[in-house]
Amino acid sequence: YSACSRKQRTDPKTENKTATDLVKEAKLKIEELSPEQVSNELLNKNTVLIDIRESDELKLNGKIPGSVHAPRGMLEFYADDSLPYHKPEFDKNNRLILHCASGARSALATATLKQMGYENIAHLDGGIKGWKEAGKLTIDDTTNSI
Repeated sequence: YSACSRKQRTDPKTENKTATDLVKEAKLKIEELSPEQVSNELLNKNTVLIDIRESDELKLNGKIPGSVHAPRGMLEFYADDSLPYHKPEFDKNNRLILHCASGARSALATATLKQMGYENIAHLDGGIKGWKEAGKLTIDDTTNSI
């Protein structure tokens, strides 16, 4: 018996996945909203739109009016109310809607926050790109970071 003759077994639970696979799986578990739906939800004062793009993306592509910036890298820390990093915008009593550039990162982030106990949460399908394509308003970034 040699190492060369051992048959490699692939366990489907541990099979390597691509980023695209992870996004597809996340989208099956979350609520996706169109730009029109997000626009309507923003009329509710308990709705918080969270932009998870990086700061340079906001400067380059603008932002959705009223959105709050929380970079993806800090999201879980801002959302965890047991940590000193917690931000009040991450209130589980509010309606949270996440968005990124095209919808992939926000889908993953939304699924993660659901695992952290956020139930009234969704993401903007298509991200700010889809928002702009739908003819919705964006503004220059005047930095509303949390």
